[in-house]
Amino acid sequence: MEPFNSVTGIAAPMMAANIDTDVIMPKQFLKGIDRSGLDKGVFFDRRFLADGKLNPVFILNRPEWRDATFLIVGPNFGCGSSREHAVWGLRQLGIRALIGTSFAGIFNDNCQRNGVLTLTLPAEDIARLAQAAGDQANNSITVDLAQQKIAVAGEYLSFAVDELKKHMLLEGHDAISYTLQYQQDIREFEQHYFATHPWLVA
Repeated sequence: MEPFNSVTGIAAPMMAANIDTDVIMPKQFLKGIDRSGLDKGVFFDRRFLADGKLNPVFILNRPEWRDATFLIVGPNFGCGSSREHAVWGLRQLGIRALIGTSFAGIFNDNCQRNGVLTLTLPAEDIARLAQAAGDQANNSITVDLAQQKIAVAGEYLSFAVDELKKHMLLEGHDAISYTLQYQQDIREFEQHYFATHPWLVA
């Protein structure tokens, strides 16, 4: 998984409340046997018109935000079903972080497991970021996870982040690779446990 340290990129405002996972990744894109091509499904019904052409008014289709790295989002982003495809698609589209006032719990966990940083900030800070993101002259921001700061339009906003989440993203760990750091400890525990509980050995 790609580490997240200090990332600079375009931020796009998407401030509607309660954008659910069916909007982020519609159900027709859940049929594949692998994760390929999910970037096309992200916000499909909003990004594309009925004839398959790009919807010119959708924020991520507009030239100023087409290559967005960050989304500034409204409250309860990622609610609805637990489909992990929504996060896979966002990551394939190039989204490195989502910044808002609140996120749905399972969606938030899925983001951490797949290298997408979610940051929860006070409403006034989100309003400041959304204002900057909506101005093409100021819509490039830097998110520094190590320093826990966001640089936006010459200002710095601080954020809090869970230490385990921070460590895993800085090191590029998913749950499996994080656990594998402790392979030797796990083996030693197993050896000791089975030595003291021999009836468990088949």
